[in-house]
Amino acid sequence: MRKSGWTVATGLSSLVLLLTACGGSSSSTSTTGAPSETVTQGTPSSSSSSGPATSATSSPKSTAKAKATSSGSSPKQTAQAQPSSGAVTFPAIGTTVLIVEHSNLGWVMAKADGYVVYTYSKDTKGGTPTCTGSCAAYWAPVTGVPKAGPADTFPGAFGIVTGAGGKKVITYNGYPLYTFVGAPPLSTKGNGVEGAWHVIILSAGDISGA
Repeated sequence: MRKSGWTVATGLSSLVLLLTACGGSSSSTSTTGAPSETVTQGTPSSSSSSGPATSATSSPKSTAKAKATSSGSSPKQTAQAQPSSGAVTFPAIGTTVLIVEHSNLGWVMAKADGYVVYTYSKDTKGGTPTCTGSCAAYWAPVTGVPKAGPADTFPGAFGIVTGAGGKKVITYNGYPLYTFVGAPPLSTKGNGVEGAWHVIILSAGDISGA
């Protein structure tokens, strides 16, 4: 009986040891589960490591953008800083430039735009223009402040008289000047009209260096 009891006791002890061994195995499984948590924690770590990569990628873009902005603004500053290639002097507003121009009648007086000027024989020296009203529709008075072209030297003198409507009409040697309305530049077809209209004959010597 004692032997059988010992045997039973021994069997029970073996069973306890077996169960303990199984419990140890379960504990070991729980331990092996720990690495999976480590992997899970490693995911944010992997995400955080991509953060610097993104930052490194954006940094060159920012640098490139800064360079592009710098290179883009540089030409504008250079263009604005460029000085004028040469000084150009323009006549004051209201100035009418008169020049010596060559025509089919020889050298004559004309405006800088090429329109030949005329005098009217019915005008008196130093007097006001007598071509007014319907006459002025065909013969327009030359108005403004007279100025000789930079290469021209006229033998006579320019002046100004007050015409119809208070217009300041340019004179040459005291006679008002006109242009023939509708005539093209350099045309002298108004010369001799009605025996009263005449171009102002000049010479090549009235041009500097001619």
